[in-house]
Amino acid sequence: MLDTTRPILEMREITKTFPGVKALSNVNLSVMPAEIHAVVGENGAGKSTLMKVLSGVYPAGTYDGAIHFDGQERHFGTIADSENIGIIIIHQELALVPLLSIAENIFLGHEPAKGGVIDWFEAFARTKELLKKVGLAEHPNTLITNIGTGKQQLVEIAKALNKSVKLLILDEPTSSLNETDSNALLALLREFKAHGISSILISHKLNEVLKVADRITVLRDGMTVDTLDTHTAKVSEDRIIKAMVGRELTDRFPPRNAKIGETFFEIGNWSVYHPLHADRQVIKNVSMEVRKGEVVGIAGLMGSGRTELAMSLFGRAYGQKISGEVRIHGKPADVSTIPKAMAAGLAYATEDRKTYGLVLIDHIKHNVTLANLGGVSSRSVIDEPKELSVANKFRKDLGIRSSSVFQTTVNLSGGNQQKVVLSKWLFAGPDILILDEPTRGIDVGAKYEIYGLINRLAEEGKAVIVISSEMPELLGISDRIYVMNEGRFVAEMTAAEATQEKIMRAIMKSWEG
Repeated sequence: MLDTTRPILEMREITKTFPGVKALSNVNLSVMPAEIHAVVGENGAGKSTLMKVLSGVYPAGTYDGAIHFDGQERHFGTIADSENIGIIIIHQELALVPLLSIAENIFLGHEPAKGGVIDWFEAFARTKELLKKVGLAEHPNTLITNIGTGKQQLVEIAKALNKSVKLLILDEPTSSLNETDSNALLALLREFKAHGISSILISHKLNEVLKVADRITVLRDGMTVDTLDTHTAKVSEDRIIKAMVGRELTDRFPPRNAKIGETFFEIGNWSVYHPLHADRQVIKNVSMEVRKGEVVGIAGLMGSGRTELAMSLFGRAYGQKISGEVRIHGKPADVSTIPKAMAAGLAYATEDRKTYGLVLIDHIKHNVTLANLGGVSSRSVIDEPKELSVANKFRKDLGIRSSSVFQTTVNLSGGNQQKVVLSKWLFAGPDILILDEPTRGIDVGAKYEIYGLINRLAEEGKAVIVISSEMPELLGISDRIYVMNEGRFVAEMTAAEATQEKIMRAIMKSWEG
């Protein structure tokens, strides 16, 4: 019988130090059986570091403090050690192999076998049981690449159930999901709770945290600053934010005095076909315009074609059989390759900063100057003092929190990584910036800073296009919003007249039509 009177997990006085940085300082965390426990904090607060300590990514001996699980002190040397006793972590970047089937992914590394031969009959039967538990009807043979991100997240959870999970750790599980998939995942956590499984939920989406969390632990600057019980006290987003940032954040979006000029960037009848399936049209005769000093938002559900549109415009980085016209300053512009797009004044900050936006194994200095090496070179030779000066300037101007510009970007928090991506493109000197999910996986404090930067760019006369899955964000920072669905723009509205309901109504109406 489940003992609900004592914690299933206690992390006591956890301290973790990296060269020159104390990432965690005497952090305490306790999780009760059958509890959904949220861990929140700004980027760099120590959330992911704490979970890496718990899961064995940082093995015993590399940190100070103690971990007690199921009533015993534990010393994990590897992730396998924590998984063997039922602690399973699902990272923000899913660890699935796209070209393997669901069944192959679930059993990868521990396939059921008889006489040294994989028993696929048992694997498929067990996979069907696991998929049923997480609400998926897909066939076990289905390739991961053929299902959406929301379903991939559920496959990861099915993998965890196959390992007899007692404590499930989810790091930003809904950051790339639409609202429907997010709600389905949160409902699944409640169902696990009813079956005695505990969960640790790391999320920047405070509205989702308040929907499901029994208790909320707040980290700030590597220390535990508060633990809030949602059942015994009234907990609001404002209260959590105050604990996270150490101050009141009275307005989520900085004020902006828009000074919008003439039409600067136009696309007409832009069409794009899928890079592998030449008969599948992904972008269907899209036309839009952006004015100087204007922030234009593109709203839409996942799969609506927003990222594909952005990538195809930026040097045809996506698609084939691309047609249509791009005009800058009223004149046709050649954006047929990435160098030509950059020369025309375009910059594209990708939604996937870790895969496409940064060289993670390299330091801040090299990443900042990567898109404009000519700006720090003389006769094709890098001027290192100049490069250092440029990197330090952007580190200061954008408030990149790091030990120095020689810190590797993989060790930065998500918010600071995003600032490095933006620094890279700002140093390239673009006139038109396309920002794809610029605040994904970033806390409210860092979001505010990036919104301020977007305002600054617009005030300098840049044309800014923002793609975001968070409708309140688009409503808060945009002057005008295009609504996209199934590769088309289905509505256009000013920010003053736009609401979440109007945007969703436009999408639904386009389906009905």
